Amino acid sequence: MPFKDILVHVDDGAACSQRLEIATRLATTYGAHLIGLHVGLPLHLPGAIAPDLGGEVARLHAQYRAQSSAAARAIFEHAVQLAGLSNEWRDVTGDIVDTMAMHARYADLAVIGQTDEDDGSLAGAHRLSDHLPLLAGTPVLVVPAVGHYPVVGEKVLVAWNAGREARRAVSDAMPILARARQVVVMVINPNEGAASHGEVPGADIGLHLARHGVTAVCETIQADDIDVGNMLLSRVSDEGVDLLVMGAYGRSRFREVILGGATRQILGQMTVPVFMSH
Repeated sequence: MPFKDILVHVDDGAACSQRLEIATRLATTYGAHLIGLHVGLPLHLPGAIAPDLGGEVARLHAQYRAQSSAAARAIFEHAVQLAGLSNEWRDVTGDIVDTMAMHARYADLAVIGQTDEDDGSLAGAHRLSDHLPLLAGTPVLVVPAVGHYPVVGEKVLVAWNAGREARRAVSDAMPILARARQVVVMVINPNEGAASHGEVPGADIGLHLARHGVTAVCETIQADDIDVGNMLLSRVSDEGVDLLVMGAYGRSRFREVILGGATRQILGQMTVPVFMSH
């Protein structure tokens, strides 16, 4: 089933234009309705400040919020007008993670930026890209904070571990995989979960994709001397991949934060857009 509605997070940050460019290209490709969502932070004043300075602080906050919203909307409207897309603008106030997750549940795909804690944005401060794939119930396309990506989805690498999250990612990404020029399914260290891979690791997912009209090359790699995240990043770079498809947080996010994990590493060091599902 193709994407019919795509949600894109819009702010006035430097990386937003690239995120919007990718979202508008996807919406054009699939004939999708594009929803731009701007989220503003609500004002919470300590009780000691409210009586004396509350009014002035509220006025300054409202002024800043209006300026930020206007700048974000101008970027969005410019992008959709150039593309001639069916579109919708939403401007809300609330917790950015919860608000994005709620709106994402009514779209086929959410497009957001990679967390950049140094850019001063609300999304960066609240690490939106770390949390949204877990909460949305919708596939999330995360766009790197730096770089330009004129092509996304022609040469795709699928990270396959036969887990629930990876299976969900493959299913959610099927519209992209069906249009891709090249799809490589990469099975890393299959002995760690051999029972779920079948007799020939990668063969079953390759057959499943073929039945959906996707011609995929399946590779099995045993890499005991390198972690999965680095292996994926290396292959993306070596093969000129323009999109990585993977399941997000195959183990709990808490364990990834404490022990490390492929999802956390990819989100921190990504060099191409990453399509994630949980």
